[in-house]
Amino acid sequence: MNIIKHFTATTYVVHEKKVLLHFHKKLSLWLAVGGHIEDNELPEEAALREIHEETGLTATLYSPDKKMGVSDVIELFRPMHILLEDIGETHKHIDLIYYARSESNVLCPQDGETNTLKWFTVAEIKELDAPENVKKISLKAIDLLGTTD
Repeated sequence: MNIIKHFTATTYVVHEKKVLLHFHKKLSLWLAVGGHIEDNELPEEAALREIHEETGLTATLYSPDKKMGVSDVIELFRPMHILLEDIGETHKHIDLIYYARSESNVLCPQDGETNTLKWFTVAEIKELDAPENVKKISLKAIDLLGTTD
């Protein structure tokens, strides 16, 4: 059996003490925003592009690393997690998971994108009917990036 693997970038966007999820119609699941990494696109570029396309937000990716301070290479953002996800019997995603903070909670998805977006609190995430990894990562993102401002 030939299994196809695609690289994807998913981002858990946090504003204040809430995380943004969208209801994926095809899968009937609450998921973070994200999508396939296009040819010649860096993973963090894909993450920011998907955030903008799906939500209209401008977000800042969180980097868990300090810059090395070198000039002979470009330092990429390290994902917070890398997951291998079963999409179908012969289809898998190698999903690079990022965290990001948005200064705004005003959503304006591009035409053709989902309009079922919602900001979830910690209490709502704990009660949400969603995959275990989505709930756990959502809670970690809020814990790390959530503010009371």
